[in-house]
Amino acid sequence: MVHEPTIPGERDITGAGIGVKAGNQQRQFKAGCNQYDDQSVDTKHYQHILALVFAVKEINRNPRILPNITLGFHLYNSYYSAHMTFKAALNLLSSQHDFVPNYKCDVQNNLAAVIGGLGSETSIHMATILKIYKIPQLSYGSVLSRGNDKLFSSWYKMVPSDDHQYKGIVQLLVHFKWIWVGLFVVDDENGEIFLQTLIPLFPQNGICFAFINRIQKLTHIDGMIELFLNKRETFPSLMESKVNVFVVNGAPPSMEELSWHLYLVVLNSPIGKVWIVTAHWDFESKIYQRDWDIQHFHGAISLTIHSNQPAGFRTFLQSINTSWAKTDSFITDFWEQAFDCLLKESNESEDPKTTCTGKEKLENLPGPFFEMSMTGHSYNIYNAVYAISHALHVIFESSSKLRLEPQNLKAWRLNHFLRSISFNNSVGDAVHFDENGELIEEFDVTNWVTFPNNSFVRVKVGSLDPHAPMGKELKIQDENLVWHEWFIQVPPVSVCNDNCHPGYRKRKKEGEPFCCYDCVPCPHGKISDKKDMDGCIKCPEDQYPNKAQNECSPKSISFLTYAEPLGIIVVSFILSFSLTTVFVLITFIKNHDTPIVKANNWSLTYILLISLLLCFLCSFLFIGQPGRVTCLLRQTSFGIVFSVALSSVLAKTITVVLAFMATKPGSRVRRWVGKRLANSIVISCSFIQAGLCTVWLISSPPFPYVDIKSFDDKMIVECNEGSATMFYCVLGYMGFLAIVTFTVAFFARKLPDSFNEAKFITFSMLVFCSVWVPFVPTYYSIKGKSMVAVEIFSILSSSAGLLGCIFSPKCYIIVMRPELNNRHHLIPRKNQ
Repeated sequence: MVHEPTIPGERDITGAGIGVKAGNQQRQFKAGCNQYDDQSVDTKHYQHILALVFAVKEINRNPRILPNITLGFHLYNSYYSAHMTFKAALNLLSSQHDFVPNYKCDVQNNLAAVIGGLGSETSIHMATILKIYKIPQLSYGSVLSRGNDKLFSSWYKMVPSDDHQYKGIVQLLVHFKWIWVGLFVVDDENGEIFLQTLIPLFPQNGICFAFINRIQKLTHIDGMIELFLNKRETFPSLMESKVNVFVVNGAPPSMEELSWHLYLVVLNSPIGKVWIVTAHWDFESKIYQRDWDIQHFHGAISLTIHSNQPAGFRTFLQSINTSWAKTDSFITDFWEQAFDCLLKESNESEDPKTTCTGKEKLENLPGPFFEMSMTGHSYNIYNAVYAISHALHVIFESSSKLRLEPQNLKAWRLNHFLRSISFNNSVGDAVHFDENGELIEEFDVTNWVTFPNNSFVRVKVGSLDPHAPMGKELKIQDENLVWHEWFIQVPPVSVCNDNCHPGYRKRKKEGEPFCCYDCVPCPHGKISDKKDMDGCIKCPEDQYPNKAQNECSPKSISFLTYAEPLGIIVVSFILSFSLTTVFVLITFIKNHDTPIVKANNWSLTYILLISLLLCFLCSFLFIGQPGRVTCLLRQTSFGIVFSVALSSVLAKTITVVLAFMATKPGSRVRRWVGKRLANSIVISCSFIQAGLCTVWLISSPPFPYVDIKSFDDKMIVECNEGSATMFYCVLGYMGFLAIVTFTVAFFARKLPDSFNEAKFITFSMLVFCSVWVPFVPTYYSIKGKSMVAVEIFSILSSSAGLLGCIFSPKCYIIVMRPELNNRHHLIPRKNQ
């Protein structure tokens, strides 16, 4: 509607869509440009007219605003036609009786401001004419920003730009994680701007659209039927698709096509969807749609123009009756179509409709035909009237000394005051414009709750404030939302395919939007702990993926402990071998005067037994959590102690060989036989190993180390050798001693038995080599506590080999066959 206010009477002037005249005059309605045969009116839009009347009536009764001045108005219907809109705008610039724009003749309309229109196109068509004369225009419907708003300096918008609500729709989709949507767009320039604004925002927020359906702007039933026949096959497939959320952009006429399709589709296949609609759509119905079910819109969400309820407005609506027909040329068409009856004054045909009684009540009409609560568009008209009135009030007050007469007011003067106007309306809402001429206001997030009797309730569930900080524009109370009963899960889900659960990642499907993807398991060692992750992530170094690969679990700390079975077994062997060594040592000490002890160099025997005992006890350093001290002592203490043992064995072997050679007459070897040579061998050989260990500890000492990479589920606490070269040197030196001892013993194995330990030493060295030769590859092929257990096994096995091979025959004679442990027994063997 194009609302043009005027004042009846001789001295009336038309201003700001509101006419002003000195004194009080009676209100009247005038309709202009009514050349179209309007068989079906938008009954719901009649409230826009009533809101204008109500605001004018309030101001005329308010002595504090424009005292002694009465407001009036003319009304023009745009018919959603550019031709009729231009004609109406030019008519405002003509005389009251003749259509002669730009000429002053007869009673001239001295226009001050215009309120209109409802749609963006209508407003732009009006602004094209009105900007030439700088006549203030206040649009009460949504208007798209086209980047050239500064050219329309006298154009004011009572609602924020559509760009804001389009971005709000994206925020709404993101809020509910709706990433697979369908678009219904009016097939005009506004629809293209809608797509150009919205589509670039979709991929930035992870949203895809399944289809774009163009809605035609048709105003005739015949056109609707023809259009439906053309789309009767494609539209049902859209409704039956996996898309659960439809975003709708359209103007009131274009909604009839959608209503036709939904009316027929729902009859055959009742399917619920979430409809997200823009502020252009006000859920209205034509007269022929009176019995059409609106349940398919149950639970719809829209960004509506902010509204409030001025006191007395509902009472004012309740006072509307058919007696207004004398001064209101719109009420007759409204009343007959809204109540589906005929007024007596127009009941001239044989139409089967009943006659209106005049007692019909507006509150009995269903919501699609008329609402008793002030809608957002009506509230904008109400505020526009007040904005113009306040601006006029300021002008007349500031010009009171000059005695400015209403008929001398120029429309362009009103612009300066409208730009800076700021006041609170009767409800308490602030009204003022920003630098672009837009009302600083927010959108309401409205949930539409429908009922079987075709009525509905608007439920405000949130707001969209375009001027709020980024990320805080949208506020919504999810718990207050009502959803369509068709949905089992709420909030509903709208995705191209099922979500990828934690433990899986998305893999794009070729040739389809990025919202459509396959789900593949995460690779080994990675997890995904959220739904629909694009890629899997690694766990922190101290954590590992669980079996489902959907979360990271802390890695356990692993080292050989005394409490676990392997630790208990190892400790049992250590104690057993240690006690056995002690038993042998005590046995030899008790029998140190016997021939068999004396014949085998008892001092070297004691050194060997003590070093073997220490070798067994060194194994305790490998059990328990490694520390700095234990790491320093592990390899070095064992290396030195075992080198002493091997040196003792080597000394014993060389002593046996030299002793046999010394028995030959005239042998010069006799002077080398004795404890001095044996002690020198033990000390020198042990000193070399001690030197190697000292260099190792000084240059690159072992240290505690946590191995987090060898195992997925645990961290190995171990000792890092520091220098692998020094470790191999220490180990290699022991191998060198063993080989030398084995070589000497092997060649001395056939010496007389009474003096000969060479055979036992040879066997002990074979045991040593059989243990330590496979140790190196085994040691570096395993990890964790098993590696420690292998080294302990090698230490115990080689030490036990020495103890068993060398001392078990002697202990057998001392303990089990003491009669053989005498000189008499040894001499005959020697003579032989």
